Amino acid sequence: MEILLLERLIPEAHAWLEARHPVAYRPELAEADPGDLRRAVYKAQAVVLSRKAVVTRDFLDFAPLLKAVARLHEGTDNTDLEACRERRVRVIQASTANLRSNAEYLLGGLLALYRRGIGESVAGQRHATIRLGRELHGSTVGLLGLAPSAHPLALMLQSLGVKLVGYDPAVHPTASIWARLKVQPVSLSDLVAQADAVAVQVLYASRYQDFINDKVLAHCRRGQVWVSTTRSDFFDRAALARALTDGRIEAALMDSAEAGFASRGSPLHESANLFLTPRLGSHTRESRGRASWYVAQRIHETLTSPSPSIFDMAPSGMMGLEAGPA
Repeated sequence: MEILLLERLIPEAHAWLEARHPVAYRPELAEADPGDLRRAVYKAQAVVLSRKAVVTRDFLDFAPLLKAVARLHEGTDNTDLEACRERRVRVIQASTANLRSNAEYLLGGLLALYRRGIGESVAGQRHATIRLGRELHGSTVGLLGLAPSAHPLALMLQSLGVKLVGYDPAVHPTASIWARLKVQPVSLSDLVAQADAVAVQVLYASRYQDFINDKVLAHCRRGQVWVSTTRSDFFDRAALARALTDGRIEAALMDSAEAGFASRGSPLHESANLFLTPRLGSHTRESRGRASWYVAQRIHETLTSPSPSIFDMAPSGMMGLEAGPA
């Protein structure tokens, strides 16, 4: 075995890679005991891991031949980057392959929450109560975070006649990116005070745990809707539950809730206006195609090149890779 796949590539990329290297597809290892994965990776030179699989120094100790660790999605929380650098293991992530799909998820979420009657009918209620919806045109949307998916989202919203305000804890308000995206930078309190809707796409780090708390939500413009692709740890659960209950937030749609976020015992368990989806933002045919080709090509490059780069995230130019290699 040269390449171990825990996640499925699209058939064309899989066949392209298999024509050049021995490939083993073992999806059951994604949910298996860590010891099973360690035994499987012992002979692998490259591995495509699931989102949950953790790469630690201990993991690398059991993979003496490993040259590349790849994932089809963004986020490095589960990867010890320093240990990979020390072992000369290349980290490959198709991060920007999902930009448009995540942006469209956020846009779709805003539209769905503005016109919730449509969702009820789609869910099977043929005689659903007629709800008075709202229009995005003319409203103010706050972009909380300038993660890469915010860039296409800003263009989409502007084309619909939306006014954009924005805040990012890691981006100075004088940075040129705000002007390029035509987003007015404001303070966090001003964003939640002005916005009819808030789209959250912050590049999460542990220092941002419970970032959205009572102090922030005290400034909410009543009747707001929130959509998010950021890890749910970004939100203080009790504070969010209070805002959903008292009307400050009319409804919220979140795509990346961690285990237990709204389960029994959580303050959010009874919040009927909180909607959770299982990381659907990045799951489109097109984004999976871009990610599969990117990962397949970078793995092949790693196994055939004498000195590949150690850390590798897909540049924005990879957005057009769905057709495969030239």
